[in-house]
Amino acid sequence: MRSEPGDPVSAPAPGPAAEAGVRGVGAFHRHPGDGWAQCLQGHRHWGLHGAAGLLLARRAHGGSIDAVVLQHRALWSDQGGTWGFPGGALAPGESAEVGALREASEEAGIPAAAVRLRGSVLLDHGGWTYTTVLAETLMPFEPAATDTESLEVAWVLLDDVARLPLLPAFAEAWPRLRELLEADGFHGRTT
Repeated sequence: MRSEPGDPVSAPAPGPAAEAGVRGVGAFHRHPGDGWAQCLQGHRHWGLHGAAGLLLARRAHGGSIDAVVLQHRALWSDQGGTWGFPGGALAPGESAEVGALREASEEAGIPAAAVRLRGSVLLDHGGWTYTTVLAETLMPFEPAATDTESLEVAWVLLDDVARLPLLPAFAEAWPRLRELLEADGFHGRTT
């Protein structure tokens, strides 16, 4: 199912257990943007100033995208036990790109110097947004669970992503995100 050690995952929003202080071993990063927000559609979302995540892809020797970094979300987190990509709440005034790179470093040990940003996809719920930042690796590295928000972080082959128990919003967005990752000419922003 996985290509090599270090297959990718998405970043979880803390759930009730985390808010009560229940955490596993490792670091737990808190930021001024952490907290629940309600959008104009009446949904509750993590991130007082919105949220962003990094969907990082790598190319196989033949040049095509073959895998993405995914995060197996900690069981204590909101929708824990599902897979997604590293991400989380934006700090006040933080851009989606900077926030996604910060979260990917905190949660998956992804070095910003190893990443080339390709574009982003904005999900706007009115009063709250989530930005998926699409990127590619510039050099080989192995992501790893570097805080308590992840059970595992790994490179996952593209064809195996949909077979995982995905975070519902990621499962819905995956076909479009995969299409954008595989489109070599995509560099920009879309909704």
